[in-house]
Amino acid sequence: MALIGNPNTGKTTLFNRLTGSRAKVGNYAGITIDRRTGKLVLPSCDAELLDLPGAYSLAARSPEEQIAIEAVLGLDGEPTPALTVVVVDAGQLLRNLYLVVQLLELEVPLVVAVNMIDEVDTPVPIEGLREVLGVPVVALSARTGTHVEDLVAAISAGLEAPSAPKLQVTYPDALTSHLDAIEAALPEAWCDGATPGRRRALARWALSSVDDDDELRRIPPSLRERCLAMGADLDVDEAIISARYRFLDDHVGPLLLADAPTSGPRRIERMTDRVDQVLLHPIWGFAIFVTVMLAVFQVLFSWSDPFIGLVEDGFGFLADLARDHLPGSIATDLLVEGVIGGVGNVVVFLPQIVLLFLLLGLLEDSGYMARAAYLMDRVMKSLGLHGRAFVPMLSGCACAIPAIMATRTMERQRDRLLTMLVIPLMTCSARLPVYTLVIAALFPVGSLAGIFPVQGLLMVFMYVFSTVIALAAAGVLGRTVVKGRRMPLLLELPPYRLPTLRSVLRQTAERAASFLKEAGTVILFFTIVLWAMLSFPKPDTPKPLAERAVAGWQHAVQGEAFDAAEAADNSAAVDAYRGEALATSVAGRLGHGIEPVMRPLGFDWKLSVGILGAFSAREVFVSTMGLIYGIGDEVDEESQPLREKIREAKHADGSPVYTPLVGLSLMIFFALACQCMSTIAVVKRETKGWKWPSFLFVYMTTLAYVASLLVYQGGRLLGFG
Repeated sequence: MALIGNPNTGKTTLFNRLTGSRAKVGNYAGITIDRRTGKLVLPSCDAELLDLPGAYSLAARSPEEQIAIEAVLGLDGEPTPALTVVVVDAGQLLRNLYLVVQLLELEVPLVVAVNMIDEVDTPVPIEGLREVLGVPVVALSARTGTHVEDLVAAISAGLEAPSAPKLQVTYPDALTSHLDAIEAALPEAWCDGATPGRRRALARWALSSVDDDDELRRIPPSLRERCLAMGADLDVDEAIISARYRFLDDHVGPLLLADAPTSGPRRIERMTDRVDQVLLHPIWGFAIFVTVMLAVFQVLFSWSDPFIGLVEDGFGFLADLARDHLPGSIATDLLVEGVIGGVGNVVVFLPQIVLLFLLLGLLEDSGYMARAAYLMDRVMKSLGLHGRAFVPMLSGCACAIPAIMATRTMERQRDRLLTMLVIPLMTCSARLPVYTLVIAALFPVGSLAGIFPVQGLLMVFMYVFSTVIALAAAGVLGRTVVKGRRMPLLLELPPYRLPTLRSVLRQTAERAASFLKEAGTVILFFTIVLWAMLSFPKPDTPKPLAERAVAGWQHAVQGEAFDAAEAADNSAAVDAYRGEALATSVAGRLGHGIEPVMRPLGFDWKLSVGILGAFSAREVFVSTMGLIYGIGDEVDEESQPLREKIREAKHADGSPVYTPLVGLSLMIFFALACQCMSTIAVVKRETKGWKWPSFLFVYMTTLAYVASLLVYQGGRLLGFG
């Protein structure tokens, strides 16, 4: 048996009520994104009940709707359900019954469950609906459990003696003339045992489900071509949709007007309408939206930082503990820098992921997220983006990982993919240490026009630059690589409700666990690979350093310690050795090897090695530069010795290695390059393959190289070198 309905009609709540499950529910369209099953105990038998993603119609455009349609129609080897329960909203009967009409035309055995009767002021015309539709209709409230037992009884009766639908929709002759040819092209597997009425309905469904930009998987190529050819001289959507709504207006409309059972506004809708007068206002609504998003961003940025620090400190403690109690060896280095460091690179994202999805879940469950998408669609549609793309893109200013995962709220794969491909261009928090180090080391502390600090303006410029480039990239990619007809925004505006905290917390935990399981394994693998590249081959340990290490071990065994001068001297020697080891490692040699390619950008081999090391995480660039300059990997962007080393580095002729122009070129490169293995991993997880992560890496790296080349070489031509 299947459970289907429009998004946000309480379908999953009813599924939980019928099966005793605890699936996530929420006040937001698109909560169910895959099929889930549960056991329904009936008087005569036990049944497997499928809870399917929401679908407004059978002309699917999103992967979620495809799942629902294939399951209900039994396409491509799917078992045909013995009975389908269609859940409709008591306050939106005409709109919700459109899906019922489609299913009845296809002769799908149905029971109609009119849900949310607790939110309407007067009874629903159940008897009239049964007469018009010719199938069992039950009014209930899944939230409170009212009359759910009547639905179970209707399901049992429907399984024993399915009802035959009575409706007959009249379509225009111009459409009917096309259907004979389409019907002849239907696959035999679809039509095996089908009645003439179902064959004609399948032809009508295929014709309305195919356009130049469709994503429906199961339409055979020959049938697709025939449908596209037939639809070239006829507005199929208008003809079919108008005919069905005309039927509903003629047969169901009078039932609603007779006693005005649902014509009066619902209690919740009255409140919703009053609030929407403010929140959807073109001026005040947009101002409130910007305020809410800034608050979300600030909370995400500031509240997660202490927890990120705790994670980093915790894994740092584990690493120190392992080094203190295990003998120095390659195995210990692998454990500390590869395994512990790799797991730390995964877990460090959890605070932001958990906090982002907690905040978004609360906004979704309250009903506000749909309003946010509506408001931003006016702006985003000019760039080829969906209104719901704004929140993930804004979240990308904190971290691309949870932002990419947040694209799941978008229906179409094309819109999700386009948003994923531009989110990494937003300036995330991992870029800030690089910008801070470069700006402080290479740019003056003075002010512009005696008012605006140069360093502060540069930081603001990097944020504005990345945002403009991200929006421009969306415009270009949306018209080329991810080209597709932009679908109008069809959005459910649910009534405002208090969020269900338990459901929000469950959703947050599920998404965090999904990240750890799917993306975490890839991140761990890349971390170990990068550790090996930065660590091998190791140079021979210099004799003085080996003697110091033995002496230090002897002091430790005897419970003694070096004096301060001896300890500082030993630490400096170790840092110098580690810098030499890095220079001769695979990554160091690769940095030397790519130096001719990077030199036109103003980068020497040291910056090249830093860029390679930063692929594990952008902020690792700082510690890598600390190792190269013999200061140690414990430095951060505030390290004065590292800033001095960068500022004072000289070529053989005495000219500075790093100039402000080199610094600007480096920041432009970091702003645009995909220097983050975690981003690659999460895109791979969301797209279920390596095609788009590979494209993301190539296009961003190419864009970064070209932009840095133009900045550096253009600056030199203008005399800023």
